Amino acid sequence: MAKKEKKIDLNNLTPQEEMKYEIAKELGLLDKVLENGWKSLSAKETGRIGGLMTKKRTASKQERVLKD
Repeated sequence: MAKKEKKIDLNNLTPQEEMKYEIAKELGLLDKVLENGWKSLSAKETGRIGGLMTKKRTASKQERVLKD
């Protein structure tokens, strides 16, 4: 029995999920994700998204430290 994919609600995302979709869009992968889900991405594509998310979070933390 095939597992049903849950429908993605782009209007109800956590900030982290929002960032993930934003990066996927920047890399030109958003259509692929929306059509086939995150599992359709290669390890390289997934790693690229994860790396950019980490980079953005680190930059955000550094900004907050500099403001304090």
